[in-house]
Amino acid sequence: MTEFTSTWLQFLARNGALLQGEDGSGIVGFAAGDASDAALTSFVAPLPDLGLIAATGEDAASFLHTQLTNDVEHLGSGEARLAGYCSPKGRLLATFLMWKTADAIMLQLPREIQPAVQKRLQMFVLRAKAKLNDVSDNRVILGLVGHAASAALPAWFPSMPAAPYAKIDSAAGTLIRVADAFAAPRYLWITDVETAQQVWPVLTKSLPPAGSHAWQRSEIHAGVPAVMQKTQEQFVPQMVNFDIIGGVNFKKGCYPGQEIVARTHYLGKVKRRMMLASVDAGDVKPGTEVFLSAEPDQPSGMVVNAAPNAHGGMDCLVEIKTAAVSEGTVHAGSPDGAVLRFGALPYSLPDAAQVESQIR
Repeated sequence: MTEFTSTWLQFLARNGALLQGEDGSGIVGFAAGDASDAALTSFVAPLPDLGLIAATGEDAASFLHTQLTNDVEHLGSGEARLAGYCSPKGRLLATFLMWKTADAIMLQLPREIQPAVQKRLQMFVLRAKAKLNDVSDNRVILGLVGHAASAALPAWFPSMPAAPYAKIDSAAGTLIRVADAFAAPRYLWITDVETAQQVWPVLTKSLPPAGSHAWQRSEIHAGVPAVMQKTQEQFVPQMVNFDIIGGVNFKKGCYPGQEIVARTHYLGKVKRRMMLASVDAGDVKPGTEVFLSAEPDQPSGMVVNAAPNAHGGMDCLVEIKTAAVSEGTVHAGSPDGAVLRFGALPYSLPDAAQVESQIR
């Protein structure tokens, strides 16, 4: 643990944070309200479970452009984009949120896979004038959700990002508006530890502090997947709706797995998609297989992400055969496991119109 990280985590602990793990990378809640975190739809949360890779050098953009599913060369300074990193078989090794700073392209991803993904990307730099640096311990990332967040943030960002994936920079750091959830805006604030310590007492006067799971639940309700260690190489981008939410550019040049991703797109209907669900079980995790009652002998899909909800169960993003929802009940973990209840995502699934009408 670096001095930077230690300073920030010690500050949070003094302010009621309940830390999980030896490095404190999991903020499970705050002493005053962790039990209600799962019910919050407006909050501020520290996110030490997110990692950051900074790509620097004059060839950084062109190098990443040849590796990722989205256009990096034309990434603007006032925007952020989703992007995936695939194996040669077109299966996702990582999902990123990326944006530009004055001297780098930043890649945000789950911290648990960051070292391995960075190492793999570095292997392909070869002669390119590009360098990848782990800057996870040099930044504080805050997640803010709700209209109260929109009202509080202009104190540090007089010009606010007006739409999802717009980015604003100020002396207080970088503010990115990400996909909405709970019919409200969500933001990521990336800053230094000194600024974070100064703004935290002010923010928490109007926004309840929450743990990492509250932010993860908001990501789930926004329909934005994150590839985790247990789900690497499990999904073609379309299986987790990355083509729908702007994570794939089908007009850019080649990248690992591009032929398979493009073939899936151009040759017809996608038969597997990611859907929103809830389940009355507390042990559902990324990588948990799900089973259709009509086909109990083999899994019909997999949990992509999961986070606790207010009812003692979990809210999930589940990759599954689109026909499965109308063919019987879907169970988590085993053919006789807890039943998944499917809900509506905040965007349409063009290949599952019939399923969506049944959900609604």
